Amino acid sequence: MYPPELVQPMKEDLTSVGFKELTSTEDVDSSIQNTSGTLLVVVNSVCGCAAGNMRPGVKLSVEGDKSPDALTTVFAGVDTDAVAQARKYFLPYPPSSPSVALFKDGKLVHFLERHHIEGGTAEMISNNLKAAYAEFC
Repeated sequence: MYPPELVQPMKEDLTSVGFKELTSTEDVDSSIQNTSGTLLVVVNSVCGCAAGNMRPGVKLSVEGDKSPDALTTVFAGVDTDAVAQARKYFLPYPPSSPSVALFKDGKLVHFLERHHIEGGTAEMISNNLKAAYAEFC
């Protein structure tokens, strides 16, 4: 578990632009099961690829004409129960931090694993997500 003062700025990087923190299993279940339309779930983390690529790319992606109806985030290594619950919805994909999942009416329709994020640029991640939004949002 990471100290709260360490991860707070990383959490705020997303919550400051409209992402809702999911910190419990109930939060995750409620968001995924009860959001009609599209829902983005971002598994945030302290790793460098989250800071350098994933968070900037995700933020860029939601600035376009099409974006998910709801934006949420869980934090790996902090919101342990919430992350474990979210990962149940990500199956058949293995656990991956960071990662990004797009749901439509409660069904997983697009997923970025760490290997899609690591080594990529924020623009590449944004473009990948924007293509998914164009198809599903």
